[in-house]
Amino acid sequence: MSGDVRPWRAVVVGVQSAGMGQAGGAGAHGEFIRLDRGESLRLLATARVGRLIFTVSALPTLRLMNFVLADGLIVVRTATDTTVARKVNDAVVAFEADDLDAATSSGWSVIVTGRATLVTDPGLIARYQAAPLVAWASGERDQYVTITAELVEGHRVRRAAGFIDPRQSPGDAVGGLRPG
Repeated sequence: MSGDVRPWRAVVVGVQSAGMGQAGGAGAHGEFIRLDRGESLRLLATARVGRLIFTVSALPTLRLMNFVLADGLIVVRTATDTTVARKVNDAVVAFEADDLDAATSSGWSVIVTGRATLVTDPGLIARYQAAPLVAWASGERDQYVTITAELVEGHRVRRAAGFIDPRQSPGDAVGGLRPG
């Protein structure tokens, strides 16, 4: 039907847990596994892009940021005049990175909560300039921000071998979205 706009709804497929709060709860169709701090940070170090979550005027906001782990800190690079540079200094923020594969319903996600600090020490700035942290956006990115890893939460998810969701038909080719 021309002009017919139908809302889409996400369909969560094949992941059940024997209790989200339990470490390693295996479900009927897959596994949702809580990772320890060391494994979470190891996985985080393999990612190059994450999401910085902070508040602006008491409302949550999110920015995609490339980053590195250095000295046990998350290090991001931004321009001096950005919202990130103006709003995150000495604020509690969250940072999330993941590696997810929709085709196999598997992957991991790590969320770090900590305090963000604008880097002003010339020695640290020089150290972070040498890190493999290349800005994707154009323009000068001369401000570094570090985030402590006070709370680290990691999870791995995977679909059980051989699981086929009976609700998923071959015609559902839009990444698990169905018309609602």
